[in-house]
Amino acid sequence: MNKFIRIILIVAIAIFMVNSPLIHDYVSSIKNEAKPVSKAENLLINEIEIQAKKYKIQALDAKIDKVWKAMPGYNGLDVDITASLENMKKQNTFDEKKLVFKQIEPKVHLKDLPPAPIYRGHPDKPMVGFVINVAWGNEYLSNMLETLKKHNIHVTFFLEGRWVQKNPDLAQMIVAAGHEIGNHSFSHPDMKILSSPRTREELIQTNKVIKATTGIIPKWFAPPSGSYRDETVGIAAELNMGTIMWSVDTIDWQKPTVETLLNRVLGKVHNGALILMHPTDSTSKSLDYLINKLKTKNLQIGTVSEVLDEKRIMKNISILGNANY
Repeated sequence: MNKFIRIILIVAIAIFMVNSPLIHDYVSSIKNEAKPVSKAENLLINEIEIQAKKYKIQALDAKIDKVWKAMPGYNGLDVDITASLENMKKQNTFDEKKLVFKQIEPKVHLKDLPPAPIYRGHPDKPMVGFVINVAWGNEYLSNMLETLKKHNIHVTFFLEGRWVQKNPDLAQMIVAAGHEIGNHSFSHPDMKILSSPRTREELIQTNKVIKATTGIIPKWFAPPSGSYRDETVGIAAELNMGTIMWSVDTIDWQKPTVETLLNRVLGKVHNGALILMHPTDSTSKSLDYLINKLKTKNLQIGTVSEVLDEKRIMKNISILGNANY
């Protein structure tokens, strides 16, 4: 009997719901909102999907290279079908210029690799970075900062700890100008022959001085004269710093002529180059012309972090449908 009553109640509730004006209004609103996809829109979606295949670029993983040691990955590229469709809905025709792209991250990042020095960015990334090691050369810094400001460029200055202690105003000036700060040891020793405790002390002490003076904790370490051993790199990694080297050297400490310095850099520069320099007379006089020449080579200039970042630099799309990135 109870089972029979339950069935009657269920049927009654169902009849009520079907005939309820509230339910009827709700169902009607859903029907009104659900606009059917037109044949033309289906054709447009299909065209976008077909064209999207031309632009797809696979993400490239970070890796340990036999020559260049740790190398960053580089984002891939794909067309965002939904966003592209929204861009083209009004005209309901395919327009290459209205394609919307999304970057695809690699599966392996620099942070996933075992500790290893970094000599360059990814060879597909049209960007270079200035690695400016500072332990002397105060008289040339202001002019170099003015030149960088003129071009609206930010680079990475690796500061020696003793230098920061003696020149806190200059260190703060570099930071105020928006440049990245790295660790260049405390007393400029040969890190390759330094004991592990001394290595750790050099790096920690420098970070403390830079933090106290500028409020910044460095994420990159540049060993003086490029001298290191594997243990040096490992200790830097334990202190959350990557070890930065270079792939192009100005050799500006030899006081070359402007022409010689420019030939050294422009003859060897490449995508992802890290260009070593110091605050010297030669570099100060060469910097403006060097920046202009790098721009003519379609190379962006940035900090070490920007060069090593996986973000793909988007340039343009040709009217022929080939992606140029």
